[in-house]
Amino acid sequence: MSLEAWIAFCATETVLCFTPGPAVLLVVSVALGSGLRPSIGAALGILAANTMYFALSASSIAVVLLASHELFIVLKWVGAAYLIWLGLRMLLSRGVVDLNPHPKVLARSFLRGLLVQGANPKAIVFFMALLPQFIDQNHSIPVQVAVLGATSIVIEFGALTAYALGAVRMSRVVGNRASRLLERVGGGLLVAVGARLAVARSD
Repeated sequence: MSLEAWIAFCATETVLCFTPGPAVLLVVSVALGSGLRPSIGAALGILAANTMYFALSASSIAVVLLASHELFIVLKWVGAAYLIWLGLRMLLSRGVVDLNPHPKVLARSFLRGLLVQGANPKAIVFFMALLPQFIDQNHSIPVQVAVLGATSIVIEFGALTAYALGAVRMSRVVGNRASRLLERVGGGLLVAVGARLAVARSD
């Protein structure tokens, strides 16, 4: 992989990471509902799932997953149902932010991020489609995937942290009532995204 290809990957990944999607919506919703630390925990869970996907992309397991239509459908429905459940929880929450969250809250936020990203079969399709564009077949593919994976994790962590900080700052500026409104808007968006994933074509 040349330096030019790596720079092109960084530019592409930066644009994609800052484009709002289920991961961004989750981090923002956790930041609005629970504060900065739990939202960072959710971001770490998302990145843990992405690390798994990068590993799968460098192995034959990814081919098996993509070839199994039934498994793909099951994962799609699990991911959609979980997003809808999270969205409904946000819509029904009291909007109270705990500035000193219990470790269990942090662990639960990490698990949320891991499940949301891990139960999204579109992610493995995305990585399988994106990575080959930047890999040189004349060099070690696992090494190149590792480099691209580490680069992606750093960029996405920065993007998700920026969204989390922005959401926390916004909640402090607009006040609790407006913050609760924003959280409910985020919950509605998560429900919409989950419903969209549920009805999306799998081919």
